[in-house]
Amino acid sequence: MAEFMLDFEKPIYELEAKLAEWEKLDAEQSMNFTDELKMLRKKIEETKKEVYSHLTPWQRVLLARHPARPYTLDYVERIFTDFMEFHGDRRYADDPAIVGGFAKLDGRNVMVIGTQKGRNTKENVFRNFGCPHPEGYRKALRLMKMAETANVPILTFVDTPGAFPGVASEERHIGEAIAVNLREMFALKVPVIVTVIGEGGSGGALALGVGNKILILENSYYSVITPEGCAAILWKDRAYSEKAAAALHLTAKELIELKLVDAVVKEPQGGAQKDYHAMAATLKKTLIAALAEFEKYTPEELQEHRYSKFRSIEYFSEGKKGGQD
Repeated sequence: MAEFMLDFEKPIYELEAKLAEWEKLDAEQSMNFTDELKMLRKKIEETKKEVYSHLTPWQRVLLARHPARPYTLDYVERIFTDFMEFHGDRRYADDPAIVGGFAKLDGRNVMVIGTQKGRNTKENVFRNFGCPHPEGYRKALRLMKMAETANVPILTFVDTPGAFPGVASEERHIGEAIAVNLREMFALKVPVIVTVIGEGGSGGALALGVGNKILILENSYYSVITPEGCAAILWKDRAYSEKAAAALHLTAKELIELKLVDAVVKEPQGGAQKDYHAMAATLKKTLIAALAEFEKYTPEELQEHRYSKFRSIEYFSEGKKGGQD
């Protein structure tokens, strides 16, 4: 797909365009631009470092939504072997917004389940823009139960703005489907490793998010609601989305500080979309290490670990007396 530029990346792209012009002149003309090219490349690296090391929460949300960012199936292709996808919830239908099946991770059998977006309009309509229906979550739970029966670990990949909020979802009981997933994931007797690879929005993300270890990619976000949804509720105007993103404390760095996630997986400079293979290689090592942590846990210990982990999450903030913050 064509290169996609976010507004805050404009200085970088302008410099890279200038570099391309100078390189063309250097190749076509007899003049020597070696020194100028060296200085320009140095300027580009300095600008990248300055831009990407000072991203605001809203800018990280935009990176998490980057249309070229790797999705679940991109990681499946590069991290796992022998992937065999399963379809349907055995109750109503198959939901393409959630994909899953058995695979091998470094020779070890695992169950891989994740939300999946599309690359273009046709794919996004097919995948419902990564917003699962109830049957998607029921399919995910069916696969988790299969993994438990086969005694293999479960790896979930989260990348959704939220569960589909339409009438059809409500008619088929989306709230109940999410609630059942939460309850049943706590009871699973195999290791569960969760990775937020892009957007982690609302209950739609949490329905795949109950794990023994929660990982999040550096430029992903995880939140009770999308910034736009928060802005629409609190300020009655989605124009306040940037302010909402800051208030929600949804970035990987903030989530680590709040102890809502366990580890941040570093991305290539500029985001995971800059180098699929490097990102996949880093994530693969992290997943293998995460599974090794629970190698010797008994089923009961895995359940207790998961239960205690979520029960221990707490954060309190009290205002000063007299109504002052």
